[in-house]
Amino acid sequence: MKIVKWARKKSPWIFHVCTGGCNGCDIELIAALTPKYDVERLGIKLVGSPRHADILIVTGILNKRTFKKFLRVYEQVPEPKKVIALGSCACNHGPFQNSYNTEGKLKEKIKVDMFIPGCPPRPQAIIDGIKKLLEAER
Repeated sequence: MKIVKWARKKSPWIFHVCTGGCNGCDIELIAALTPKYDVERLGIKLVGSPRHADILIVTGILNKRTFKKFLRVYEQVPEPKKVIALGSCACNHGPFQNSYNTEGKLKEKIKVDMFIPGCPPRPQAIIDGIKKLLEAER
């Protein structure tokens, strides 16, 4: 089990879920994955399936239309899973607070391990948040 923990810490695979929003956070997350910031030097890799991911990155609000689909994706991520709320909408609903179509705050529905606020957060903040999440695992 020690080697599995070491591998997850040295090479975290992330899966991105957009639950609805303006896509500003999505663009900044993709920018963090480009060669300019070179997150692959830290072992961070974007995967195409939640079944292969170690970290789930959630952007946007939880609305009634996407909530069940999001839960299905969340359940597919293998244990021990980590969840990052990226951007103001995922952290605290941002401008969508008290909207009729929201399902509730993300932290009320699932366990969130890291909050990266901002509208949208810079790629440097995203990389720093992932690094701090991995360091806290020790």
